[in-house]
Amino acid sequence: MARLMALAQAGDRQAYLVLLTNCNSWLKRYFGRRVAPSSLDDLVQDTLLALHRKLSSYDPTRPFLPWLAAIARYRWVDHLRQYYRAELVELDRDLPDHGDHEQLAARLSLERLFAHLPAGQARAIELVKIHGLSIAEASHACGQSEPLVKTNIHRGLKKLAILIEEAE
Repeated sequence: MARLMALAQAGDRQAYLVLLTNCNSWLKRYFGRRVAPSSLDDLVQDTLLALHRKLSSYDPTRPFLPWLAAIARYRWVDHLRQYYRAELVELDRDLPDHGDHEQLAARLSLERLFAHLPAGQARAIELVKIHGLSIAEASHACGQSEPLVKTNIHRGLKKLAILIEEAE
């Protein structure tokens, strides 16, 4: 696909069409395991638009698939943020004023805190500290190197601590 991308950058329309078709198939598989079927087509199209906008920023000497995967990952994180924000607004309206909602309130608070972190930090913390994955498993799941996962956890937790201290 790197060759197709280089040809597309040079203005080859046929190569660009083939590239988009291949990317479309790859993105459907990538997002198919990560989002609800009702969101799949919109997310694929959004990512293809992002690819189009970033066409000139691709370096043909570098591998194409990691570059596309990074764009897809950012689009996916943006999609999750929008989804959770919509859910938060809906939940805020529907919550009764009484009852035991400690777990829900904790999750909502955590999502609000995560919104202040870069996506990589929030994802690393969620995978390791909340879901209990090892550093190696989290590295594989989010496409970050193991040292980057460790760094993102450290920096993210430090920033979360600062945010919590400022809120008190």
